[in-house]
Amino acid sequence: MRVNANLFWILAVFFAIATVLYTVWSLIDFANTPEQVQPLTHQGVEWVGTIAVGLGCVMSVFLAFYITITKRAQGGELAEDVPTSDIDDGDPELGHFSPWSWWPLVLSFGLALMFLGLAVGVWVMFLGAPIALIGIIGWQYEYYRNFFAR
Repeated sequence: MRVNANLFWILAVFFAIATVLYTVWSLIDFANTPEQVQPLTHQGVEWVGTIAVGLGCVMSVFLAFYITITKRAQGGELAEDVPTSDIDDGDPELGHFSPWSWWPLVLSFGLALMFLGLAVGVWVMFLGAPIALIGIIGWQYEYYRNFFAR
């Protein structure tokens, strides 16, 4: 986690420098633009890009701060941060994964139809909702009775 926090702090510094450079560049570009080409609403700073890059800095600071505080609250180093550790030193079980399951595909197809309904028409959502519901129920109860029970 120490490496992740350092990467996000470096990324925050990069975005801060990029925000300043982007703002200065837009001011220089505005000053070099002839007056008959300048739009009436343009005041010299291109605010959308400046705010977007600045928010990238803010989000990097949030993540770096959170990871730093979490690392400090753990009281010790993780196995991933110790250079002499082995793979077996980490958490042994991270969860259950069934690679032969078809239910995520059914669920993603139903959700794709529902999101397609946002673009095409609401009636397509009514076709995708039951498929997504069947996918959720099937995925949840995949191991309900026996191994490989569907």
